[in-house]
Amino acid sequence: MSYRLTVIGTGYLGTTHAACMADLGFEVLGLDVDGPRIARLAAGDLPFYEPGLEPVLRRGLESGRLRFTTSYEEAAEFGDVHFLCVGTPQKAGEYAADLRYVDAAVTTLAPLLDRPCLIVGKSTVPVGTAARLAEILADTAPAGGDAVLAWNPEFLREGFAVQDTLHPDRIVAGLPAEQGAAEHAEKALREVYRTMLGAGTPFITTDYPTAELVKVSANAFLATKISFINAMAEVCEAAHADVTKLSEALSHDDRIGGKFLGPGLGFGGGCLPKDIRAFMARAGELGADQALTFLREVDEINIRRRIRMVDLARELLGGSFAGRTVGVLGAAFKPNSDDVRDSPALDVAASIRAQGGRVTVYDPQAMPNARVAQPSLAYGDSALSAARDAHVVLLLTEWAEFRDMEPSALAEAVAERNIVDGRNALDPERWRAAGWNYRALGRP
Repeated sequence: MSYRLTVIGTGYLGTTHAACMADLGFEVLGLDVDGPRIARLAAGDLPFYEPGLEPVLRRGLESGRLRFTTSYEEAAEFGDVHFLCVGTPQKAGEYAADLRYVDAAVTTLAPLLDRPCLIVGKSTVPVGTAARLAEILADTAPAGGDAVLAWNPEFLREGFAVQDTLHPDRIVAGLPAEQGAAEHAEKALREVYRTMLGAGTPFITTDYPTAELVKVSANAFLATKISFINAMAEVCEAAHADVTKLSEALSHDDRIGGKFLGPGLGFGGGCLPKDIRAFMARAGELGADQALTFLREVDEINIRRRIRMVDLARELLGGSFAGRTVGVLGAAFKPNSDDVRDSPALDVAASIRAQGGRVTVYDPQAMPNARVAQPSLAYGDSALSAARDAHVVLLLTEWAEFRDMEPSALAEAVAERNIVDGRNALDPERWRAAGWNYRALGRP
């Protein structure tokens, strides 16, 4: 059977999933309540930056396999498998996840489901959400038990989303307890992912709560690894050691490995910070809060890196930003993305401005989003314009454009040759040879 797929929610996850599934040959209908976003996608215009995704989107549209709509009625009539890809942001003033968009998607779709179908949750949700949504589905879908829920967490990395969708390192399927429903869900998911399974991707079946825990556990582990090496950077600064050499030495131990062991400004974005906070909140609700108290320190270490970056820049300027010009290279939370949610770079830039510095920011892709998030900052149209007349330059997002830039070219623009490498991305000797006073987090 060739299933027809709907993707509910056309943010970063949903748009990527819809375009890639169409590229695999499925008929796909993307659904969102945001009319202007749907219009842009239908015109082949990607609302965010993701390398390699726009050609995939346009191929799907040109082939006729990919369409977009704002109608839940159309989606219910069209789809055999409905993927839930809506956002789960952090609640304002709380650690907990805001599930209003997930709940709205299910409560709107369920009453329209009058034939056998599979609803597949991909959003990152607190453990226990799938069971609650399955009850809503059972109570309100006219198809009754023929409308089945599964949970299939996503593991996308921004900047590598197409690769991670088409060539995942594992597929996790959280299945219902009832045997017939579980068999139906597994059969459908194996068909949807047959290309990946044929290439040898592991397919792991489990219950709802385990599937929900896989994504947040992975993010908690990765955040912990990042904060561990950044905690070591704090010790290295106190001991006059070099955290980059420490990280290199640790990475050769195959029990540890080098991935996510890069010391620097820490993590941000729309996933790791809010996911570990929601994980802590949910553990507290379950009475298992002591199991995750270490994540609070992981979060605090991460925030301390931003504070230390500001302190280091201030030290280079003699103890005050007042009347001094600061050039900031980077606004996105990571390279190959235009995402500025919880961006360490923008956080540092805003903190320096609040302390009296004149700050100019440049990023290769994130400028429109940065201007919306921090309209009070000044923005340049190149690295050189951001560094013009600067008393200190901060590298805060490790774009290749910044890693590869010539120290001598930047030197012509600045007032003083001070640079703080917030990502340990530059060659210190190269910059010092060009007359720069080079500083970095966790290094002498």
